[in-house]
Amino acid sequence: MIRLNDITSELLRYHPGANIELVEKAYVYSAKVHQGQIRLSGEPYLSHPLEVAHILTHMKMDVICIVAGLLHDTLEDTDAELEEIRRLFGEETANIVNGVTKISKMHFASSRQRQAENIRKMILAMSTDIRVILVKLADRLHNMRTLGYQPLDKQRLIARETLDIYAPLAGRMGIFWIKSNLEDLCLYYLEPEIYKQIKDQITQRQDEIEKFIEEVKSLLMNKLSEYNIHADVQGRHKHFYSIYKKMLDQSLTVNQVYDILAFRVIVNTIKDCYASLGHIHSMWTPVPGRFKDYISVPKANMYQSLHTTVIGPLGQRMEVQIRTWEMHRVAEEGIAAHWKYKEGSIATKTDEKQFAWLRQLLEWQQNLKDPLEFLETVRMDLFPNEVYVFTPKGEVKAFPKGATPVDFAYSIHSEVGEKCAGAKVNGKMVPLRYQLKNGDMVEIITSPKQHPSKDWLKFVKTPKAKTKIRQWINSQEREQSITLGKNLLEKALSYEHMNMPNLLKSEQISAIAREMSFHSVEDLLAQVGFGKISPKQIIGRLKPKLGIREEKAPGIVGKVVGRMRRRKGTHGIKVKGISDMLIRFANCCHPVPGEKVIGFITRGRGITIHHQGCRHVLNADPERLVDIAWEPSVEETYLARLKVTSLDKKGVLADISSVITQKDANIIEAEVKTTMDNKGISLFTIEVENYKQLQDIMGAIKKVKNVLIVERL
Repeated sequence: MIRLNDITSELLRYHPGANIELVEKAYVYSAKVHQGQIRLSGEPYLSHPLEVAHILTHMKMDVICIVAGLLHDTLEDTDAELEEIRRLFGEETANIVNGVTKISKMHFASSRQRQAENIRKMILAMSTDIRVILVKLADRLHNMRTLGYQPLDKQRLIARETLDIYAPLAGRMGIFWIKSNLEDLCLYYLEPEIYKQIKDQITQRQDEIEKFIEEVKSLLMNKLSEYNIHADVQGRHKHFYSIYKKMLDQSLTVNQVYDILAFRVIVNTIKDCYASLGHIHSMWTPVPGRFKDYISVPKANMYQSLHTTVIGPLGQRMEVQIRTWEMHRVAEEGIAAHWKYKEGSIATKTDEKQFAWLRQLLEWQQNLKDPLEFLETVRMDLFPNEVYVFTPKGEVKAFPKGATPVDFAYSIHSEVGEKCAGAKVNGKMVPLRYQLKNGDMVEIITSPKQHPSKDWLKFVKTPKAKTKIRQWINSQEREQSITLGKNLLEKALSYEHMNMPNLLKSEQISAIAREMSFHSVEDLLAQVGFGKISPKQIIGRLKPKLGIREEKAPGIVGKVVGRMRRRKGTHGIKVKGISDMLIRFANCCHPVPGEKVIGFITRGRGITIHHQGCRHVLNADPERLVDIAWEPSVEETYLARLKVTSLDKKGVLADISSVITQKDANIIEAEVKTTMDNKGISLFTIEVENYKQLQDIMGAIKKVKNVLIVERL
């Protein structure tokens, strides 16, 4: 068991002027409040905070952090009060202990990749002092080292949480010896058989491995010294979890993993790095494709080394890293933010900016002789634009800063949002305007009588909540507009002495709605209520249907239509209820059945059909535009042009053509070209029957392997 003297001796070794009295005071206080408590191992509970504090000395942490390590469990497991810790040990210590306690009380319900990333971000966002995370990592490392005393189901649960949450956090902090320790311990509990196989394989060959490492080190040092290169050569077998990952990634058994050895050559200058590489390649054959030059082109996280893999003296693969002492310090002591590469995630520009700042803090820590100088006010705001909160089931959800319980409600389900009558945060009722904070546990109270309010739009932050609230408000306004439109039309009909007792079921009104391109009478009446269509327009169309004649001077549309050359066949188009019209389809937008379209009168050439969003009709003379609608037709086909962007891979064009054929479409024309960045651009002109068929084809092409974008031209 670690003793207080082990901690203070290590602390004084790297910080001779440390305030040992404060550490001793924390030890006495922790021993007092934990008195009588026993761990599952049978040891006094005090052994745990002592181990945590000792791990923190290996990180060369300051006195405040060591003290917080000794006290980290006092709030959760004893009768100690936060105010008492603040009074006895200061504000910084109290804040660190309180932060660790908050994280320890969390119960994470999910370990899915996205959830794990949200949890890691939430822990970082909650930890306004970087030392909160360091104490928590030390706490988790010792708990993993003593996990064997827990029941089997709890062993797996804690190990999985550690692998998903805390090992990657250690990587983010640049503390890779903790990361690899945690990963190996997790493998021991999650995959005991595989762990045993790897360990047995290493153990059986231990003498052989150690002998081989010494031989390679001697060969390397002798070779390099011949050329006056002073080098320190280190050799080791890779961590068990690293070997396990290689087995998974390459579908290998333990016996098939040959490159389990790694060597590191540390030299004085960059020139020596490249010279050493040449001599190593002259000694052993390099493996093609396994050389990386991170010196001339450093990683974004400042990591620099030469990496190569060679066939060693006994015919097995060996990984060799070559670097200077300064590069070694950067790589080993936490400045290289390895997390972005090892976790397989891509950081946003904001993340990179924030973690660059974090790396700078870590660098300062290494350069300062007195740890007390390190971060006199170590404060972080790594994710200033995000908050992370819990659902009642323990799932973590991310929201923009300033989000409210209403945003939370809509993130669960639209119906929950619409019926949101109140909210509890951490068990207490809060206003719907309450702004969520990191670590809040949110519970929504619903009521069937509750409905969204326009006022909600003033404080919600998420696009989903805003959209759904607007949709609900619009639907309510539509209902009111239908009622208003019905009343206005009934009054106008009464004024014309044309009483129609049941407007909604009137066949004539239904016909007029279809002629004006509305799906239903309700849609037509809503537009009347909104003021976009006048009752007189409807009455003007209704009178001929009821046999009421009305003299009216012909307008431009009537004059032009009167002069048009008529032809049979409507191509599935109905123009204001009139058939037998000269019609052609615009080549600029190629409209197809099912799309919203509009007609443009061209004198002497009939009506050209355009898509409603076509740029050629957006600014056209309104008097020359006519409402049109599609009529069912199985005899006509229509042209559509598609642009497909894909990776320039063999067989992609054949796969796309096959999909189009399977969807019963005919390819009229195809043009294919490649770009400088190895992309393929395919232009297809195809025949389709309607818009739905076109959408089906585009959807199917999107699913083709290596297809990136499908666009309609």
